Amino acid sequence: MSQTIRFFLNGKKQEASVRPDTTVLDWLRSVPRLTGTKEGCAEGDCGACSVLIGDPAGDAVHYQAANSCILAMGQIDGRAVVTVEGLKTEQLHPVQAAMAENGSSQCGFCTPGIVISLAGLAAQRSPAGAGLAAQGNAAATGLAHKTEVTDSDIHDALAGNLCRCTGYRPIVEAARKVGNVTIAGPHVAAFAKIEPRTTISAAGSTFHQPQSLNDVLQLRKEKPDAILLGGGTDLGVALADYHTDWNEVISLARVRELRAIRETENHLSFGAAVTWEEILAGIIEYYPSFATLIRRFGSTQIRSMGTIGGNIGTASPIGDGPPALIALGAEIELASLSGHRFLALEDFFLDYRKTELRADEVIASVSIPKPAEDQEFRVYKISKRYDQDISTVCAAFSVVREEGQVRSARIAFGGMAATPQRAPKAEQALVGSTFDHRAVEACARAITAQFKPLSDWRGSAEYRLQVAANLAERFWRDVAGETVEVMAL
Repeated sequence: MSQTIRFFLNGKKQEASVRPDTTVLDWLRSVPRLTGTKEGCAEGDCGACSVLIGDPAGDAVHYQAANSCILAMGQIDGRAVVTVEGLKTEQLHPVQAAMAENGSSQCGFCTPGIVISLAGLAAQRSPAGAGLAAQGNAAATGLAHKTEVTDSDIHDALAGNLCRCTGYRPIVEAARKVGNVTIAGPHVAAFAKIEPRTTISAAGSTFHQPQSLNDVLQLRKEKPDAILLGGGTDLGVALADYHTDWNEVISLARVRELRAIRETENHLSFGAAVTWEEILAGIIEYYPSFATLIRRFGSTQIRSMGTIGGNIGTASPIGDGPPALIALGAEIELASLSGHRFLALEDFFLDYRKTELRADEVIASVSIPKPAEDQEFRVYKISKRYDQDISTVCAAFSVVREEGQVRSARIAFGGMAATPQRAPKAEQALVGSTFDHRAVEACARAITAQFKPLSDWRGSAEYRLQVAANLAERFWRDVAGETVEVMAL
């Protein structure tokens, strides 16, 4: 039995009879012929395919930019989509007008995606965005209440958009001219008419959208081979670029328990389906270095889709989240119909792309302790370009000092082994020391002794070892206030 996917497209109710694993980009360009949305990389890197995705939050609709090339049609069921064509009403959208007046476009291929990203930025600063922040919407909190956009905000919004001919200066100039702008679209009440379906099935592809953890676990037991889908920023690349099919999908995006963010006196807990954009808003107060990492490994388009559970569950040896989380002492919760179990995150990874996750389990949550008194935490990402690049090495350091001595230390690396790993002997070199240069040198020697990384196009094994050891000294100097923030490494 076939069901349509229901959503709002540029403010109008839309029903699409299509396989739910069809990419939104393919559908937009081939069915309604909204060709302003372009295909560039088909990997979520260039931003040419950017659209705005809207979800009701309180009494407003919250819009965020997303990459339509790696977004499946099933993922927009019950939501609102705005393309560059939908921004214009009787007049040009203020972002479109500013771009045109400032001469901020040449070939124009990248321009629609840039306009979408800047419109999303302007919408988050609108009165509607402020209302979301007042209601505790984490994703809106960062920019709401701001009366002026900063260059840092603009660069962050544009980090997922490539422009090869205009240059970014006139684009940034246009962005500075745009004030608080709302997105024309459906009111919150209208979303009741397109409530997401529990199951969508068409042309051999079935998309399940459970809303409770128990329903997820029942589906997991019945369909152990089904794809578990968080945001799809990893799996969606294969869907778009390698033309794979998703015949059976269990989406976690609407599961209440997996979307929860909890804060206690001593801990922060994030459900597995919480996005990195939401985590960024929640983590910046406690661990600003982690917040910087999150901005670097995911653009706004990626952070609005990608989830913490997905980042961990893919078990990539170069995933940027796990080293930081391990160094912070994160604990992971795994759930099945048999019950829940908890383990230290470093024990979750067994071998290359192999984890402790059983066939009937899902990742339920990740929790990290709040900073201890006299704790110093830094995470460093070494890559060929500063933003949105694969790590060559990712290193995270955390030490707690008491009366001048290191009481405890946790050090973790990505890109140095088949899994994210702690460096126990390097930690031991610091514990009990006065955190002096001699202890840091011993820490560096322990790092080079433990790891045997591979050589690939991102860096040789020798380079990785040297960088990893150097980062121990960088951490020491950083804590001492000697390090100057660099823009590229």
